[in-house]
Amino acid sequence: MLGARPHVAVIGAGPAGLMAAEVIARGGATVAVYDRMAAPGRKLLLAGRGGLNITHSENIEDLLARYGPAAPRLRRAIEDFSPDALRAWCESLGQTTFVGSSGRVFPTAFKASPLLRAWLGRLKSMGVAFEFRRLWTGWADDGSLLFAGPDGGVRVGADAAVLALGGASWPRFGSDGGWTEAMANAGIAVAALRPANCGFVADWSEFFRDRFEGQPLKNIELSFGGRVARGEALITRSGLEGGGVYALSAPLREAIAETGEAIVHIAFRPALDLATLEQRIAARGPKQSVSTFLRKAIHLSPAAIGLIHEVAGQGPERLSAMAPLRLAQLINAAPVRLIGVAPIARAISTAGGITFDEIDESFMLSRRPGVFVAGEMLDWEAPTGGYLLQACFATGAAAGRGVLDWLGSPALSPDKAYSKTS
Repeated sequence: MLGARPHVAVIGAGPAGLMAAEVIARGGATVAVYDRMAAPGRKLLLAGRGGLNITHSENIEDLLARYGPAAPRLRRAIEDFSPDALRAWCESLGQTTFVGSSGRVFPTAFKASPLLRAWLGRLKSMGVAFEFRRLWTGWADDGSLLFAGPDGGVRVGADAAVLALGGASWPRFGSDGGWTEAMANAGIAVAALRPANCGFVADWSEFFRDRFEGQPLKNIELSFGGRVARGEALITRSGLEGGGVYALSAPLREAIAETGEAIVHIAFRPALDLATLEQRIAARGPKQSVSTFLRKAIHLSPAAIGLIHEVAGQGPERLSAMAPLRLAQLINAAPVRLIGVAPIARAISTAGGITFDEIDESFMLSRRPGVFVAGEMLDWEAPTGGYLLQACFATGAAAGRGVLDWLGSPALSPDKAYSKTS
């Protein structure tokens, strides 16, 4: 029989795990958080290095659509811990938020460290304990949790547990996907982990690679398979990465897996229609070089001009001999052939994970009663823009409420847990 204060183990000290810990502690249970790193929130701090984008301000239906096929399974969690609820939670920690020009939501402090510091202070004041340098390795025969650590193996008994170990991107910050082996041993189905919001490999010429590596392509529009994304891209030594590329990463990744390549088209002046571009190009003076003209009259960057040269090639397609219409088409539909996906360790997030068929509506594993799952361990993906953290926070809160409901102890108060009504 459960004691007056059941003990719950939360494995993973990222946003999903910490939110689950807060919800469960607020409900009255004793909580201990375990993590293989030496400190909590390492990947959260990395995400906030250039500004912590915690959620997005668009309406809930548009936001849910960003999660693709997983949206129906995430709907309840996100509605219960909505972007508005997430912003209110931030403010309860003394961290006000603001909506940027793109609709993205940031803490006023902009960085992750003030929010994380305030959050950890709250958790400790609620009695949440932390155990670091503890690598979860699976379950013992009696159902207890097994950990490896600097002092050897540790076995932990708990009345319930939340797994929030993340995906497999940026493993040096804590998420390496090593938990998939334990899932396989337990007969739990896991969709293969794949890079999401990732870069891609292109077969650049040596000249282009050496000349333009590290150069940005700003205010561009990328299109593939009927989908369009505006933003920026970065030319890397091996290919392309950046926000505009990440927005199309799922269909690009699947096309490359199926056929070995994907042709993404880049528009360098998306605000100009083809006829206007053709007319301007036709007016080029005979003594002005094409590159100079494109830079001064069409306002293309050297990197954009270089990429147009790269995809045009030599011979009859040289820019100097190209018809105005053809050059206009290249400016706003430059075909870039992508032949590979950047390694998952460099991806921003991960696709794949524990399939939703393995969990119930409260995020509990059907094959492991009392064990709940949250965050990127689950089989969903979303673009950057606040959607990743929104789902991590929301599923963490949902798993926490699921724990309290499942324990059913009179000492617990699920009504105190974060929800759309709290």
